[in-house]
Amino acid sequence: MADYPGFIAIETGDDNGLPLAIAWSLPDGRIKQTLIQPDDSWIDEDTNVMGAYSIEELESLGLSPLDVIRELENDHFSETLYTSDNGDDEAALARLFDTYGLDPFVELAPAPVLYERIGASEWHRLRSDTFSDLGLEPMRPEHEVEVMLSLHHRLTEED
Repeated sequence: MADYPGFIAIETGDDNGLPLAIAWSLPDGRIKQTLIQPDDSWIDEDTNVMGAYSIEELESLGLSPLDVIRELENDHFSETLYTSDNGDDEAALARLFDTYGLDPFVELAPAPVLYERIGASEWHRLRSDTFSDLGLEPMRPEHEVEVMLSLHHRLTEED
């Protein structure tokens, strides 16, 4: 089976990269995803920054930020993960780690750097077309990762 680079996407709320959901790929192309339980330090009573989720959904269905960090560490310690570069992924990841006073052990880079023969604008156009072709939603992290995997397969298969 193909060995894919690591792709990551984080869905954020309205407040400075508040992480709500996260997805990343594994080398075999599988995708891990979860909602993220908000840390008490991230929200106050006056805030409604949960996007499409209720606080109850996030708390009951999500993993704690520390569990997300541990899982990510098991899969991608000291690696570069690639993003669609059109969101708050870096701020959201920093917020996850900052909650525990940790430095991120992964680096983020824009996915278009993986493909020398096309520019970033062409990659974003192809990304948009792939969302449409697959009938997926751009702001859902698992869909974002699925699109990046599909696009990677397509762009490297053509080489």
